[in-house]
Amino acid sequence: MNDTRQARADALLNTVQEEQQRRLKVFLGAAPGVGKTYAMLSAARELKRQGVDVVIGIAETHGRAETAALLEGMEVLTRRAVRYRDRDFSEFDLDAALERKPDILLIDELAHTNLPGGRHERRWQDVAELLDAGIEVYTTLNVQHLESLNDQVRRITGVTVRETVPDSLLDRARDIMLVDLPPRELIARLKQGKVYVPETAAAALDAFFSPTNLAALRELAVDMVASHVESDLREHMLARGGAMPVRRRVLAAIDGHAQSEYLVRVARRIAERRGAPWSVVYVDTGDPTDAVRRERIEAAMRMARRLGGETVILRGHSVVDELLAHAEHEGVGQIILGRTRERLLARMLGRSLTQQLLRRGAHLELTIIATPVERARARRRLAHAPGAPREYLFATVATLVAFALAFIGDRFLSAANLSLIFLTAVLVVAVRARMLVAIYTAALCFLGYNFFFAPPRYTLMIANADDLLAVTLFLVAALVCSRLATRLASQVQSLRAAQVRSRAMLALGQKLAASTDAQAVRQVGAEAMAQALGSQVAILARDADMQLRVAASMPSGMTLSQQDLGAAEWSEQHAEPAGRFTDTINAASCWTLPLGSEDNRVGVAAVRFGAEAVEPDPDRRGLAFAMAQDIGFALERARLADELQSARVIGETERLRSALLSSVSHDLRSPLASMIGAAGTLANYEDKLARDERRELLEAILGEGQRLDRYIQNLLDMTRLGHGTLKLNRDWVDAAEIIAAAVARLRKLSPEQRVEVSVPQDTVLLFVHPALVEQALFNILENAARFSPPAAPVRVYAHTAEDRLVIDVTDQGPGIPDEERTRVFDMFYSVARGDRAPPSTGLGLAICRGMIGAHGGSVEALPGPRTGTTIRVTLPLPAPPDTAP
Repeated sequence: MNDTRQARADALLNTVQEEQQRRLKVFLGAAPGVGKTYAMLSAARELKRQGVDVVIGIAETHGRAETAALLEGMEVLTRRAVRYRDRDFSEFDLDAALERKPDILLIDELAHTNLPGGRHERRWQDVAELLDAGIEVYTTLNVQHLESLNDQVRRITGVTVRETVPDSLLDRARDIMLVDLPPRELIARLKQGKVYVPETAAAALDAFFSPTNLAALRELAVDMVASHVESDLREHMLARGGAMPVRRRVLAAIDGHAQSEYLVRVARRIAERRGAPWSVVYVDTGDPTDAVRRERIEAAMRMARRLGGETVILRGHSVVDELLAHAEHEGVGQIILGRTRERLLARMLGRSLTQQLLRRGAHLELTIIATPVERARARRRLAHAPGAPREYLFATVATLVAFALAFIGDRFLSAANLSLIFLTAVLVVAVRARMLVAIYTAALCFLGYNFFFAPPRYTLMIANADDLLAVTLFLVAALVCSRLATRLASQVQSLRAAQVRSRAMLALGQKLAASTDAQAVRQVGAEAMAQALGSQVAILARDADMQLRVAASMPSGMTLSQQDLGAAEWSEQHAEPAGRFTDTINAASCWTLPLGSEDNRVGVAAVRFGAEAVEPDPDRRGLAFAMAQDIGFALERARLADELQSARVIGETERLRSALLSSVSHDLRSPLASMIGAAGTLANYEDKLARDERRELLEAILGEGQRLDRYIQNLLDMTRLGHGTLKLNRDWVDAAEIIAAAVARLRKLSPEQRVEVSVPQDTVLLFVHPALVEQALFNILENAARFSPPAAPVRVYAHTAEDRLVIDVTDQGPGIPDEERTRVFDMFYSVARGDRAPPSTGLGLAICRGMIGAHGGSVEALPGPRTGTTIRVTLPLPAPPDTAP
């Protein structure tokens, strides 16, 4: 029960979301002239009367007075002027519509093809962008312009419609209004000149506008609207918990022959009727494919994507195995196939593709589509395929060479051994050419071997049964070897292509892993893509003004035109490719690919091929998409790393700020409180205090003032170290003198503290800033004295080690935990905790490390010999100064 309620709630939520996204209303007609534009404008005037913000983006009246009258009083956008082939035209202004952004916008003639220079090639793409921008659109469409019905319209009318609209756009329609007119009335309007001018009308009556054609198109329009209503009903039933059958995926398997696009359209129509998802799959078995077949495959895949289907390319040796495995994995219920051109032997043995699917896919519904006209045309094209004459010429030459070698070897070899020469010729041809050419070679070698070398010679008769067996086995071996060699060559070619892709992706991954920031990622990404695709590549990113600019390119200094930048902007906004080889801003010279996901846009890759380059094949397109995806992921990681580093810096800054406030509030107020208290006592009771008491109070004021002075000096030193303004006034000085001066300062500050000093007997000269090194040693000594127990000495041990001076300051205090030894040199960090801990600002050791580090030395905290801590200072020993006169 809970699962049912959950499913019902999910379905209802999906329905609400789809209703919010559906902002399209289509006025559908069976043919031109039925009154679609008139009905759309009439609906718009009624909405305007109700106070709705309605704007006409473009409306074509075609000189009809009654239609033009409906435009009066309506707001109409100014059209965009276009100059094309020395003539002036006007087009719908998409940017003006987006800027105006009315509640409802009217766009006539959805299937219209835009003139070059616009953002999109087709008007339906303009409408799709308007819908994405949240604008509700009213539009008109004739049923013959639907992509999935293109083949049916051609069979009915004999006319191939070039301007088509993908069915996926109509999936976004909230309402589809059928504008109908009986064929007799439409023909009457045509004769009256209300549809076309008289000259055009006469030709239309003889061709497209026949009563039979109009009746068939009218039926198509009604079926299309009925399918849409059925789909809406199905969704509403699901939203209300109604029982509907499980939607099994529809799969169309194409092979790259002429019927591929037809199969895609059929799959779309079947899936729409069933309300099921659908996809198109091609199985790459490694067999060589010519350029024409590859282009058909890519065209079918593009059409499938336009119609709203998914596209998949499988790779494997067996078409049947790959189709069945994919169907099992994706939940396919129906497979649509074209009438395959199977070999006679395969059909006789029951091993054709259709027979194997029927036998092994008992749970699947198979639909076989026959297109005999297209299959005959495909066979004619195959016979005249590019490169076929050269392959047959090569096979003939190889056969003649085999004959020549056989005639030479006839004196020394038996007839059975001569067959190996012809078998070698067949293998050579099979590796270099197609299977059909290899069979042609095998047939020539078989006939020649039989005629010239098998007794009786110079006849096709075979007298000896052994010779008959030998000749037959030769033919079988030749055919089998040719098949194996052809398959091996195609597999090697496929593996080589896969290796090229893998090598390119591996090189890109290694370079991206070594990149430390976003700019490095962009540069290595541009270089890797340019090398792999054989093109120029620019990576664009947003600058401080949020404008797309070239951030990295290969070659460097690559510039983009305004059309290229426009394609890049559109590609980033919609997370889809644009520019060259696409239907969006295809006048651009670059093919633009978005980087990152739709939620995390991180830039655009602009790929520029040569002016004569053809559209990339599926392998290169797949490689480009994969590389763009990896570059996008790397840029996202770099952005996240920057954000993490910024957060870490902010956290560290906040910690230091808190520590500074805590330190200042304590270490400034404590001496000030003591000084104010002593000074107040002197001011109020000076005459009543004994001399010794007054002196004690004055010494307290002096001591606290000196303590305050040291603290302020430490703050100033840290400030200079942090800004790099600490200047070193180096001079030669004896290390023992610096140690003695620091110890003397400690004894003056803490007379009761015992200090044991051990320094080298020989003079050790340092080239340092004496006051800074002394201050650093004093900070260490003061820190050691603070934590040492009473009467416990602080030991200072100095010695040389190779080219360095090592000074160890050891106390006998509680020591520093192992995990905190590196943190004691951070500003405001103190190991001491609790109210009884010795007062500490947490700056002394931090200043010490900064001062010693400025001299090229180091400071580290080590455990004491038994207890306590040893702070080791290491300073470099330079070459002694030249004392010669």
